[in-house]
Amino acid sequence: MAAQAQDMQVARQAIVDQLHNYARAMDRIDHALGYAVWHEDGTADYGPMFSGTGRAFVDWACETHGGMIAHAHRISNILIRVEGEQARSEAYVHATLRFEQGGGLRQASVFGRYLDRWSKRDGRWAIGARVYVQDFDDIRDVGPQIITPWGRRDRSDPSYAILNGDELASKSAR
Repeated sequence: MAAQAQDMQVARQAIVDQLHNYARAMDRIDHALGYAVWHEDGTADYGPMFSGTGRAFVDWACETHGGMIAHAHRISNILIRVEGEQARSEAYVHATLRFEQGGGLRQASVFGRYLDRWSKRDGRWAIGARVYVQDFDDIRDVGPQIITPWGRRDRSDPSYAILNGDELASKSAR
């Protein structure tokens, strides 16, 4: 019984880690990290925005995000049901997207949920099927940033250096 509870907790943490990897992949425009969240045959249904494979979604989202000024994805309220090597989850997402439109700066706050079916294959938990449900959004005009950001939307972001154990590189990123 204790081993089964431990296995379930390990599975839940692996799924939470993958959800966080997904948000990081979107914000850092990291195709490889995004691909690793889905199984090769995984599907993504984002309603009228996109329907296809997980890999094709990552390509589409990275291209779309690449045309924006900045974006941040936050995942919370994660519910996971594990049954052996299968699982289902609901996770809330809040994405903030900054972009130019009509000669001005706009910012969208998008609130939705990821409804995912997961499976463990070859020791790795990944998405087999995702349905995105959009709950609401807010788009508004914004002014320029007060401080010039030093975060990067690629693998030159300081987070890659620090997570790879190179603390000095992250300090010099500013």
